[in-house]
Amino acid sequence: MEVRKEKPKTGTAKLYDEIKPILLAKGIKMGRNALNDFLRWEGLLVKKTKRFHITTDSKHGFFKSPNRLKDITVSHAEQAFAADITYIRTDGGHTYLALVTDVYSKMIMGYAYANHMKAELVIDALKMAKKNCIHSTNTIIHHSDRGIQYCCPDFSQYAEKNGFLLSTTQQYDPYENAVAERVNGILKYEFGLKDSIVNEEVARKMIAQAVRIYNEKRLHWSLQFKTPEAVHLEYNPVEYISYKRKTA
Repeated sequence: MEVRKEKPKTGTAKLYDEIKPILLAKGIKMGRNALNDFLRWEGLLVKKTKRFHITTDSKHGFFKSPNRLKDITVSHAEQAFAADITYIRTDGGHTYLALVTDVYSKMIMGYAYANHMKAELVIDALKMAKKNCIHSTNTIIHHSDRGIQYCCPDFSQYAEKNGFLLSTTQQYDPYENAVAERVNGILKYEFGLKDSIVNEEVARKMIAQAVRIYNEKRLHWSLQFKTPEAVHLEYNPVEYISYKRKTA
């Protein structure tokens, strides 16, 4: 319950990994399957819910970039970013959260929150992401869906001027932007952002807290049970080259 106070939707596997040292210290013999049975018995398994609000309008006449992630292997931090917009319900109506996530480390590099879906929203998210870059990389691929916000001149000109190479999905398949879709779901369904929030001020505070905990404390299967922040900080081109020379 202490773990779930911060990360309410933590699944059995990650929950077990976090509490295993405590179980061992207390002499409690319980494996992952036994914990899952216990959670089911107590009604504590995470329930799945469905999305229903559309945030992508791809029926526009602006240029759509090719999918530049399709045939490459992302091998280091700040090689490619995945961007998307999700909705946040408040008692006053729908508001919107734009996210920019590093494809390699799964770290949320930037975000912006507003009551509109104009290009300004995604530009602000990318501005924060650029500010948070810590590695020496020349060009970063910016991958998104084909929504008008990401294809309009205001955004494309800003992105290209700041060293980003634009990439967009080609179909309506969410797997073409799987990293962004996954992060959206985690923030909403594990950190309470799917529920109706009383107002935008509270939503803003909840988003900031969710991003911080996600980056610094949430363990990922795909990262060998490390946090996004830890994996992002691990990658340093200069140190990696130096290490390879020493071990060659």
